[in-house]
Order: sequence, then structure tokens, then C-alpha cells
Amino acid sequence: MIIYGVAVLAICTLIGQFAGSLLGVLLGVQANVGGVGFAMILLLVATDYLQRAKKMPAISAQGITFWTAMYIPVVVAMAAQQNVVAALKGGPAAILAGVLAVAVSFALIPVIDRIGKAKYVVADAAEQPVGQNEKEAT
Repeated sequence: MIIYGVAVLAICTLIGQFAGSLLGVLLGVQANVGGVGFAMILLLVATDYLQRAKKMPAISAQGITFWTAMYIPVVVAMAAQQNVVAALKGGPAAILAGVLAVAVSFALIPVIDRIGKAKYVVADAAEQPVGQNEKEAT
């Protein structure tokens, strides 16, 4: 089992939780506001910095990837459960907003997929008409 990189993950989680709690106090809410989001953004920034500075071994990066893959589904499931409870208590407008947001997200998947593919399509030389390269050279 890969456990490398856990220190970076733990530090980012602690800082994120502290920042979320502090933001909750500043907003007058007795809750952690965005602590997990702060932690994930901090983890992305920290790992990017460490990789660019060549201070993170590949095995540590694999460990962070492993724990991130384990962590994100749990957080999403917890957040989804809270959102469903809040939506049911909020009435039909909240439920309709949630259903519409999901529908729009699903509808945009093919659009985003096409945008990503457009950048990486490489024209095959065999498919180019004869004389195409000669016209471009002149």
C-alpha cells in the first residue's frame, strides 16, 4: 500500500479545516465553511509547486493520488447527503434548482468533450489532398 505523501495531504487538510472554521467565524456561522475545498485547492497548489521545484518524489505523488482518490468520493457523498436533506426541507424550488443543475451539467458533457478534442486532433497526412503541402509552402 502506498502511504507516501500523507504528510502533505494531512498538512493541507489541517490548514484547510482551520481556514474553513475561521471563515465560518468571520461570517457569523457556527460551521466550517469550505474547509475541504480550501484543503483540496491547497493540496493542488502545494503538489504543483513541489513537482515543479523537483522536491516531490514520484512515489509521494502516487501516494497523494491514492489518498485523493479515496477521499473525494467520501466527501462528495457526505455533501450530497446534506444537500438532499436541505433541498427536501427547502421545498419544491430547491429541488427544481438541483434537478436543473444536474440536467444542465449532463447536457454540457458532450460540449466540453468536443472542446477538449478540438485542440488535440492531428490531421493525418494521408487524408490531405494531393498538392496541399505545396500550396502551404508557397
